[in-house]
Amino acid sequence: MSANNQSSAPSVIASVVVATYRRPEFVRECLTRLQAQSLRPQRIIVVDASPETDTRDVVRGFANVDYRRNERGAGTLSTSRAIGIKDLTDDVVAFIDDDAYAEPQWLEELLKPYADPSVGAVGGRALNGREGEAAEGIGEIGLLLPDGRLTGNFAADPGRDLDVDHMLGANMSVRLNAIRALGGIRELYPGTCLREDADIALRIGKSGLRVVYAPKAVVHHVAGDYAKGKRFDSRYHYYGARNHVVLLATTLGWRDIHLRRYVLTVGRQTLREVRGGVRALRDRERAGIGAKLRGLAGGLRRAAILVVGTIAGGVAAVAARPTIVRRG
Repeated sequence: MSANNQSSAPSVIASVVVATYRRPEFVRECLTRLQAQSLRPQRIIVVDASPETDTRDVVRGFANVDYRRNERGAGTLSTSRAIGIKDLTDDVVAFIDDDAYAEPQWLEELLKPYADPSVGAVGGRALNGREGEAAEGIGEIGLLLPDGRLTGNFAADPGRDLDVDHMLGANMSVRLNAIRALGGIRELYPGTCLREDADIALRIGKSGLRVVYAPKAVVHHVAGDYAKGKRFDSRYHYYGARNHVVLLATTLGWRDIHLRRYVLTVGRQTLREVRGGVRALRDRERAGIGAKLRGLAGGLRRAAILVVGTIAGGVAAVAARPTIVRRG
């Protein structure tokens, strides 16, 4: 379904929260872009989980930017977001990553859909500098699929606002009263912090409010280094599997068909990885037993990460249930 674009400047009041860890120079550029917005935020809040003071020193060079600490350190993005909104009284809070650089109209475009009171959350585009990315996955932006997987494609430009199921954390916003009515930001997604953004969106959607993708609200996502490891390494995939189960179980429920289908999908993918490893062992084009064994080990390792991550997610979701009930 399309969402109507609004032609006038939004009347809602919004602040911006930037969560960061050991990226002071990225924060400097991010703040420079935020202070050049066509519609200035009410407040800009930087929440820093770094052990050093470099980011604090950067923030001191900017007027009207609040600096806050997250003493829990790396891998606690949800905590940083929660710290950022704790005393805000604005209509909307926008979240942007420290390595996401906003175009001048970003905040203004992000807020326009909120003129419709049925809109509870809005996300925008994140450009990655890839050729042709504006058309990649243009028909499958931000969807929860029947098998429980999520589509991304948040660099795509459909030419109009769209209703979606979830948003990208690097460029998203939410009505404060809506998320607080649902118990606030939940700190259930550690490690690489995958799915903490989808958690907000799915809960907003389940409450009956709309989640909108506004492609004119653009940031350039330059992909800073990870605090630990590398992007898409084994640690990344483990937390992807773990946090996805937590997401489905705690937002949709244990009996929801998406969760059951997702577990079956994981089972099929695990078998494919094992079979791929066995095929590598038998591959005559691989020179030497060392190459064959590495292929086998790679397949088995990927299968093990999927299984262990999925089981860990189930355990974490069970452990989270009393906390969720109390907060709700």
